[in-house]
Amino acid sequence: MAIKSLDSAKKNKNDEFYTRFDDISEEILGHKDYQEHFKGKVIYCNCDDPAESAFADFFKLNFEYLGLKKLICTRYAHSKLLWDLYGKDPVKREGYKLEITGRNNCKKTNINGNGDFRSKESLELLKGADIVCTNPPFSLFREYVTQLIEQKKKFLIIGPVNAITYKEFFPFIADNKVWGGYGHPKKFIMPDGGIKSLGNVQWWTNLLINKRTERIELVDKYTPDRYPKFDNYDAINIDNVKHIPCDYFETMGVPISFLDKYNPEQFEIVGITKTPIGSHLRTKIYNKQEQISKDGKHSYVTKLNDGPALCVEEPPKNKTYYRIKDKLYISPYARLLIRRKK
Repeated sequence: MAIKSLDSAKKNKNDEFYTRFDDISEEILGHKDYQEHFKGKVIYCNCDDPAESAFADFFKLNFEYLGLKKLICTRYAHSKLLWDLYGKDPVKREGYKLEITGRNNCKKTNINGNGDFRSKESLELLKGADIVCTNPPFSLFREYVTQLIEQKKKFLIIGPVNAITYKEFFPFIADNKVWGGYGHPKKFIMPDGGIKSLGNVQWWTNLLINKRTERIELVDKYTPDRYPKFDNYDAINIDNVKHIPCDYFETMGVPISFLDKYNPEQFEIVGITKTPIGSHLRTKIYNKQEQISKDGKHSYVTKLNDGPALCVEEPPKNKTYYRIKDKLYISPYARLLIRRKK
């Protein structure tokens, strides 16, 4: 974790957590279509202490099985500030790199910089690598992925599901430069050894895997009453990916879970609500609206402009809704805006 992210980490200690060995093994060894990508390649784990990281352990243990050419891991030089933050020994640790080219061929070398993935030495190591595989700091996820894309690197990394709503990250999704892997790791190891459960994490990659070419079988038929149009976007609403109609070829708003099924040969992604991307499909901006929370509290807000809006006939039960004059609205969570390819 880089020093610039420590302020946010002090407020919310969710940026320093470590991937479990079993989750890495399940993603890579559990799906053989990954393994052909690793054979004869240089793997770089650029956010991983070689002595503690499960990524380092996994690739060291499976070096020959995967047919790796080389494994490189770099350790970030933790500062006193970081140790104080988590209540550990404040002695500074030096950064170093570990290079493995075989079972009994291991070389440990001190590095000049601090081991941050943006440092000059780390960047040079990145340029010589084929595939990056790690769990980067989530607070720097935008910057981290941007660097990988700019360096034209293949990668398999862990990151937040809601990264799709980042204006810096979404264009990579829309341009088919990044897509979802198979798994959604849910448990992580904290600095104190405890386990942290997270429900909004997944693997991200640009390695071509089988799920990328699987097509969604569409059977439902379009009807206007079943698929209402958003009041503020030129698109229809679909609450579940399995209900995408087979006979509709205009813009549709689907849950972001659609990414787990996305095949670019079958669909194109044209935008996403809750971001400026897709604003060309927005049809109106609302004035202040009355918000009625599920506990009955009334307030005046502009939140309806943050995402898609649907008109409803009756106030929904146990759910926040909005009123503008005599009309009622609900606001579904962020929707991917997609079109079927003919």
